[in-house]
Amino acid sequence: MPSFSLLFNLVLDLASRQRQVRVPEPELVMTDPDATQAFMRAGREDGILAFTYLYHAIQASAVIPAGGRVLDLGCGPANQLAVIARLNPDAHFTGLDASPEMLGLADDTLQRCRLHNVTLQEGDMERLAGIDDASLDAVVSTITLHHLPDTAALARCLTEVRRVLKPGGGLYLADFGRLKREATQAFFANERSAEQPPLFTEGYYNSLRAAFSVAELREAATVLGDAVRMHHTFLVPFLVAIRSRHPHRVRATTQSAAREVYRELGADQQRDFRDMVRFFAHGGFPLACRPW
Repeated sequence: MPSFSLLFNLVLDLASRQRQVRVPEPELVMTDPDATQAFMRAGREDGILAFTYLYHAIQASAVIPAGGRVLDLGCGPANQLAVIARLNPDAHFTGLDASPEMLGLADDTLQRCRLHNVTLQEGDMERLAGIDDASLDAVVSTITLHHLPDTAALARCLTEVRRVLKPGGGLYLADFGRLKREATQAFFANERSAEQPPLFTEGYYNSLRAAFSVAELREAATVLGDAVRMHHTFLVPFLVAIRSRHPHRVRATTQSAAREVYRELGADQQRDFRDMVRFFAHGGFPLACRPW
């Protein structure tokens, strides 16, 4: 169950009249080797973020058709992409990232996980060069949009997403939302500082500061029309998801793979996963399938 301190901060943020000014990431493309390694370690199968990757993989799977071509925007070290690809082995994924250092780590991840349905591509989310119009069955992205420098860049990114998606193509974009209080941002970043590298805590805080507001995300998403819906976590938009309005039923093979990944999580990670499910579900965004 959520801690008292978490609920206390959520209520304070909900009631606050403050409005945080967005503070863009100090490094829009992650190149620092220590920072990339810290992020990589946190996201490995046994890392502190493993439960979040299973959550997003299940939600994204509801928009990925069998045998589809899927683009992952800002794949980073491919920790998230590896779980989505594992749950959807018949789909083919392209992981796009602007950082050669991250793509090097992504290649390591794919080899370690023995995944053969993913290719990697260096590129810019604002200009999906080399990707044809209406050529993709789905586009996914998790905790990446906040790396864009401003709302104009966000609008360009989503315009490109619309261009490359087939009519009726699937979409799942998830990221932090901008909270009202800097104290709430600091709380989330430091809540588990004893379990995570200091560089990860610093990067986590910077990410929360760089998050777009719900209003900014909604404005940019107008280019996608009424084919998508926006959801966010209970009480406050700690996390925001933009997903296709009519997701399909998650296939039995994907559900089976999700159960396998869930069983591989430790007891604490399984508890955190269920808490995350409730955090979104109480905000009106139920999990596409339960892995337990």
